[in-house]
Amino acid sequence: MASVKQFQVTFDCAQPERVARFWCEVLGYVVPPPPPGFTSWDEFDQALPPERQGSAFACVDPTGVGPRLFFQRVPEGKTVKNRVHLDVRVGTGLAGDERLAALEAECTRLVALGAERVRLLRADGLSESCLVMRDVEGNEFCLD
Repeated sequence: MASVKQFQVTFDCAQPERVARFWCEVLGYVVPPPPPGFTSWDEFDQALPPERQGSAFACVDPTGVGPRLFFQRVPEGKTVKNRVHLDVRVGTGLAGDERLAALEAECTRLVALGAERVRLLRADGLSESCLVMRDVEGNEFCLD
């Protein structure tokens, strides 16, 4: 059986470029170059039929290690908790007050980008503390 070598994480959203640019800032990702023959993504977008303009956007890990993130416009809004979410690993290897300080510092940075703090889940002897948050369109993610 073949093993998967690469994968992409796809987000359904209302404003693909806005959500993609938020995640670029969160993860240190970048917008990839536009397709050959176009000098910018805006130029490429304008070449699409009107109904497809602004319908998708992507960002990539500049090191090539992390998965590509793809954002696609869908007509329906978010109504329930997403079944898949990203854990942003900012407290790896930390515990106690040191971990909480790292989580809180990153939370402050992300709130300034438009994220929303939902709740702190404190360490319980089994799991370390983490912070539940929402991105600019309300998709849940965790600072872990």
